[in-house]
Amino acid sequence: MMVMEVREGTTLDAGGGQPDEAADHQDGMPPPMEELDNQKSPVDESADVLEEIVRVIESVAQFANYRRTHRKECYSLVRQLKLLLQLVEEIRDNEEPISEVGIAALWGLQKALVVAMKLLRTCNEGSKIYLALEGEAAKSKFNDVYTRLIQAINGLPADDLGLSDEVKEQVDLTATQLKRAKRRTDTQDIELAMDMMVAFSKEEDRNADSAIIERLAKKLDLHTADDLKNETLAVRRLVKDRGTKAAESTQQIIDLLNKFKQIAGVEVTDILGELSAPDGKLLEKLPSLVIPHEFLCPITLEIMTDPVIVASGQTYERESIQKWLDSNNRTCPKTRQPLVHLSLAPNYALKNLITHWCEKNNFHLPKKSAETDPASDTSGGPEQKEKIESLVRTLASGHLEEQRHAVKKVRMLSRESPENRVMIAECGGIRPLVHLLPYPDSKIQEHSVTALLNLSIDEKNKKVIAREGAIPLIIDVLKDGSTEARENSAAALFSLSMLEENRIAVGMSGGIPPLVDLLQDGTVRGKKDAATALFNLSLNQTNKARAIEAGVVQPLLQLLADRNLGMIDEALSIFLLLASHPSGRQEIGQLSFIETLVEFIRDGTPKNKECAMAVLLELGASNSSHLLAALQFGVYEHLAEISRSGTSRAQRKATAIIQLMSKSEHIP
Repeated sequence: MMVMEVREGTTLDAGGGQPDEAADHQDGMPPPMEELDNQKSPVDESADVLEEIVRVIESVAQFANYRRTHRKECYSLVRQLKLLLQLVEEIRDNEEPISEVGIAALWGLQKALVVAMKLLRTCNEGSKIYLALEGEAAKSKFNDVYTRLIQAINGLPADDLGLSDEVKEQVDLTATQLKRAKRRTDTQDIELAMDMMVAFSKEEDRNADSAIIERLAKKLDLHTADDLKNETLAVRRLVKDRGTKAAESTQQIIDLLNKFKQIAGVEVTDILGELSAPDGKLLEKLPSLVIPHEFLCPITLEIMTDPVIVASGQTYERESIQKWLDSNNRTCPKTRQPLVHLSLAPNYALKNLITHWCEKNNFHLPKKSAETDPASDTSGGPEQKEKIESLVRTLASGHLEEQRHAVKKVRMLSRESPENRVMIAECGGIRPLVHLLPYPDSKIQEHSVTALLNLSIDEKNKKVIAREGAIPLIIDVLKDGSTEARENSAAALFSLSMLEENRIAVGMSGGIPPLVDLLQDGTVRGKKDAATALFNLSLNQTNKARAIEAGVVQPLLQLLADRNLGMIDEALSIFLLLASHPSGRQEIGQLSFIETLVEFIRDGTPKNKECAMAVLLELGASNSSHLLAALQFGVYEHLAEISRSGTSRAQRKATAIIQLMSKSEHIP
């Protein structure tokens, strides 16, 4: 797994502890060893370090309220730390004095434990919103902790410490389990990630869809007055600890907290106005990030630069899956399903998200020397600018062959780097690309819409593309273009619809019906592109009605029926949005659909169950007859089982539905 650089001596801070290394001494770090040699005997020194190790582990054991986004990881780490107590007891029972090397190694272990304790304290006391927003930063910090602990454990001189074979094996096992934890990746919470994206993609006074905000509040356990009071305190600490360099994201966190308060009927306060440092300057610490695991190829666990979709609907790095297929494998590496065909379809929607994330975090995708192209010079210097200006002039020249060649080069350049995307826009490249969209030449049309898709990754370009009148023309390509052009048009609409004003424009321009058609009749890749675009567009209340009127329900039901497509969660997520609209509830609240939800609650994957219960909860909250229908299909026993043994997310949803049923007097 490729991980971005982690700063030495820091821990993720979310308003839950001091991030700076100076706190090490306060948390039990010793003075330098040369000073200790002059002050204490080896026996006293060994007693001190062992006492400090026990103190840290016992302190960690007292944490009991880990944030749900990292709860599993925290409890797993605590279990490993507790196993080290057996090591301490063995050393204490050994009557032989410990060498200076052994004492130094134990202090190294204690220091690693302190770093772990700080991270666990943050996950216990920190801002829930921040930890959800910067979840991958926490993953990076967990990896840093694992690395420190593994190094410290491997550095213990077993013979000097007088360890028995049994304890040696236990210590080695702990190191092995920490290595496994470092490699482990949990199932992505797509719903949470999408909800966070929605909540933080709003501009200034625009409000995120209330259904999404309410759902997110429940996910983060921020829907009661006490929850919000504690979160306010955590955010205040976060503001002090993060500093002014993260002002934009800090304001986003405060804005979302205020939205939660409004929904819960809690007084909204001005956190920034209440806080000021004596010197007028706040502390500054920004957490490092790891690459989101959905951006990693399941085969290599490296970030994908050319993601492609196979027949099973799963996405892989092209080079990796091609090697798999070239080795005469005919199954999907992840699902083990037989592949009905061996075609590889580019996943532009995911590539768009990966590139957007890389730009946001200043992360540069690895270059593949075998794929280097002369047109891909991303130096951004005068020569590159001159080349792009020449291509832009050619785009508007009116000579068909030259235009076809130039638009292909622009497409390639726009794919390569953020600098190129900015430069193409600055050189006036967007307008001629938009003008090429209606061309009858299918290749020019395909290259143009794909270049605009690539350019739209840049936030400023999203507005420029819409302002140049591209949206209606992209919709025309979506209706009548080639297969690849239609798919890339859907991906472009998905990218552009990150902005609320563009969602409105797409809906008003008639973009939803052709997306529904693509969802109905497209390839696997086309269906996925259409689904992601429809999800984004349906975050707008008016677009929900448009989608229902366009007949989106039937193709969504087909996605639920065909499990081989692997799009059940995407379909249920769109159903969840539709269920928040009156016409949506009327359209989907049929007995057959309720029965389908119950089937997924009974037999689906853990994620299927969570999504199906979310839809049922939304429907039942507005009309208890839906709950009664679900009871008639036998949902209660499945909810009861999930509330006892399901995932934490599923347990909460199951409990909420049971409580709603009780209030509706459908169950005692």
